Amino acid sequence: MNKFRNAPVSLLSVLIVLSLLLAACPAPGAAPAAQAPAATEATTVVTDTTPAAAASGDAMTTVFGTKLPDDAAPYDEQIYTTACSNTANMTTMDFAVSVYTRYCLSDLFQDTLIDLDKDFNVKPASAEKWEVAADGLTWTFHIKPGLVWSDGTPVTAHDWVATYQYEADPKHAWDFTWFYAGVIKNWDEVVAGEVPSTTLGITAPDDLSLQIVTTKPFPPLPGMMKFSFLMQKAALEKYGPFYNNDPKTSVSAGPFKLVSLEPGKKIVLTANETYKGFRQPRLKGYVGIFMDLSQAFESFKKGEINDIGYETLTPADFELIQKDPVLSKNYLRGFGDFRTDYLLFDTFNPPFNDLNVRKAFAHAVDREAIVKNVYGEIKAMPAYAMLMPGFPSSDTKGDLKQYQNYDCAAAQKYLADAGFAEGKGFPSLELWLRNEQPALQAVFQAVAASIADCLKVQIEVSNKDQKVYMDSLNAKPTKITIGAISYGMDYLDPTNMLGIWVSTGRHSWKNEEFDKLIAEATPLVGDAAKRDQMFRDAEKILVDDVGGVFIDHRWQGTLYQPYVQGDSIRVPDSNGISGPHWGNDWVNGNIYIAKH
Repeated sequence: MNKFRNAPVSLLSVLIVLSLLLAACPAPGAAPAAQAPAATEATTVVTDTTPAAAASGDAMTTVFGTKLPDDAAPYDEQIYTTACSNTANMTTMDFAVSVYTRYCLSDLFQDTLIDLDKDFNVKPASAEKWEVAADGLTWTFHIKPGLVWSDGTPVTAHDWVATYQYEADPKHAWDFTWFYAGVIKNWDEVVAGEVPSTTLGITAPDDLSLQIVTTKPFPPLPGMMKFSFLMQKAALEKYGPFYNNDPKTSVSAGPFKLVSLEPGKKIVLTANETYKGFRQPRLKGYVGIFMDLSQAFESFKKGEINDIGYETLTPADFELIQKDPVLSKNYLRGFGDFRTDYLLFDTFNPPFNDLNVRKAFAHAVDREAIVKNVYGEIKAMPAYAMLMPGFPSSDTKGDLKQYQNYDCAAAQKYLADAGFAEGKGFPSLELWLRNEQPALQAVFQAVAASIADCLKVQIEVSNKDQKVYMDSLNAKPTKITIGAISYGMDYLDPTNMLGIWVSTGRHSWKNEEFDKLIAEATPLVGDAAKRDQMFRDAEKILVDDVGGVFIDHRWQGTLYQPYVQGDSIRVPDSNGISGPHWGNDWVNGNIYIAKH
């Protein structure tokens, strides 16, 4: 019998349940409300978290009065435990305060205006519907009536207005301001301090209407609202931006609320009984255990945590997962953020200003062998274009493969046509990597070796500090002759992934027809088929003109304990892919702990 199939209840699990049961008792001498990131002392909940189910005596009913599935463990055992990094510099529970220094589990505090289904279609969340005016600029999102904060006060459009004004405030210096640059009216001007935040193109005509004005017609706007996590206007004004770091001042509009936060030790959440949103949870609570993530797989094998993400697993871990029938069955891979690894060039200077040289490099990479033997098919698939199959406007039929498929003979001919037959006279190259971990270094070493062996050229691989790499990449002119990098989506629209290749972006490649197609397709409304085809035509240009050499699309996945169940992770999408999907926050309302 495999030990993962019937993992015993650990002492840690018992202590977690006890911590939730005791959460209603106030801690003597509790610390004052946090007003800054430094205020991260351990605190204890002062909130009554007794579920309504306990009063009814029904052990299989949630705090929301819904019945658990027949195979579920009792409600008191519906505690989900996950690992949190104890080395990352975390400061806040709120997306609006900092995107890149948030504590784990923070997205369970607020809902966004929209959500995505498992096929990445935009669907209502806190906004029950939306429309754009005839001008193509003015969007109105209608907030679902009856939504409330955990303190019982209504969730209103004014909360989103206050949140966005705070995000754009130059005194805040938000680490995600770039996301809305050029999209929301007056966003750039507010961020630059040229106009006050009250002039931002986001207003609330009434409590349940949020109006967003864009600088130009921008069809992807609803999808961008996947990041519209909000803060409570009243709490923000009364306690400052770090109010959610302290249970005494924390206010949640999401499915869970804060019980305790002990940085470096543990975060405990309990179901928010006031929650009336789209993902009412089956789980009674969440617990985040701070640990060295290099030890997380061992904790998983002991049954101490319920999941572990792909980014934490080592090549040796993946090898074990693939060999173990229970582990392999419960490693659920998915698209993640549709991340693509690729090579980039300085196409404005020799040798890569010659299209024949770029085509030679594109056809000299044996992607299938590299993915199978180095990367691992559980982690990646070969790439011949920027957009991973499944992403909007992507090449799902393989029509673009011909432009960058592995064909060493063709690659040698292209290099000879460029004047470098058998590699003679071709300059030695240094392939820059962006502070990659050993597993990715091995992949790009294999890429360099494939090119060097086929074309008889010299390529040295050099792993650079991230800041050095990005400063050199963004320099005008660029300081990187050839580099390797990855990119994943920020929002689900082709203009996001393909838009980084326009001549004003970060790559030293220019194609006027490509620029024209992206510029015309991005704001196009009223003809979805035409817009889709324009993006497809643009990607064909990118691939054929070899703006970059596309190596692989990354599979991203999560390893779950066998007793973590729910349609949101166990039932495949229309592409046959199960597991959690980026942007599909319904997963947190659907999963549950089965009897084991």
